[in-house]
Amino acid sequence: MYTRRRRGYFLLMGGCLILFVSAWSFVRIWSIPAAIGMCVVAMVIPPVAAIVGNSRSRDDRWWDEPPRNDEPNKPDGHDDSWTDLGTKAKRRR
Repeated sequence: MYTRRRRGYFLLMGGCLILFVSAWSFVRIWSIPAAIGMCVVAMVIPPVAAIVGNSRSRDDRWWDEPPRNDEPNKPDGHDDSWTDLGTKAKRRR
């Protein structure tokens, strides 16, 4: 899953660099408004790339999540594994 996110991030950022460099290298010779438009599009890509690079799929385990149990969630849809971890740590002290 990590490689999918990383590949998407680098593709978007590579496209951003290509747009920016080509806009001011050779597109400006023919059309300055087109070069400005390309830079505006290139300006929007980095935040989208950050979202893509940091998005999580269903199969990813985030760094602060406890390991998944094979037990189903409670009937009301709430999972108390987070609160159980906090109380167990406090009881040990």
